[in-house]
Amino acid sequence: MNVFDKNNRFNIANIVTYLNVSLGVMAIFFIVKQDFFTAIILAWIAGACDIIDGKLARKYNLSTEFGIQLDSFADFLSFVVMPAFLLFYALRVHSALGEMEEFVVGLVFVWYIISGLRRLIEFNLKADVGEVTKHFEGVPTPLGAILLWILYLLNAYGVLTSAYVVAVLVMLIAWSLNSKIKIPHP
Repeated sequence: MNVFDKNNRFNIANIVTYLNVSLGVMAIFFIVKQDFFTAIILAWIAGACDIIDGKLARKYNLSTEFGIQLDSFADFLSFVVMPAFLLFYALRVHSALGEMEEFVVGLVFVWYIISGLRRLIEFNLKADVGEVTKHFEGVPTPLGAILLWILYLLNAYGVLTSAYVVAVLVMLIAWSLNSKIKIPHP
């Protein structure tokens, strides 16, 4: 098995992407156990994997349509679903949501997840294999995840205690994922 073969579904770049997926799943497990610290550490390692897989794909000419799709699925799990779960579960713990608040806030997070999915699909439809653009159109999902983690920290440290204020900010971030905002590509 040659890990530098472009057509190998387990080439070195894809292996790092699979690690990203694995870390996202493990982070969700720790979120459900209310071990938010471990989940965040795993999420940051997943973020590093997201950077490394792209660099490996470009350096070793491993970019394929499969790799692009795999990367987006990994991004969806690690940078859309997982941070939404983190913040939702944290709000449940730190803000003692009532049933109606939990329902409304839950709907906001479903909207965030749908917005993140749409953003990734739109990105894939526009992307050419191996092509890196100068700017992202709309906030990339890893940056959206960072913004959700900031909201998590503000809530966890008692700076932002209203679940409804957090929900409005989450809706703003969800909107920004599919906006026309130009974000420089690293």
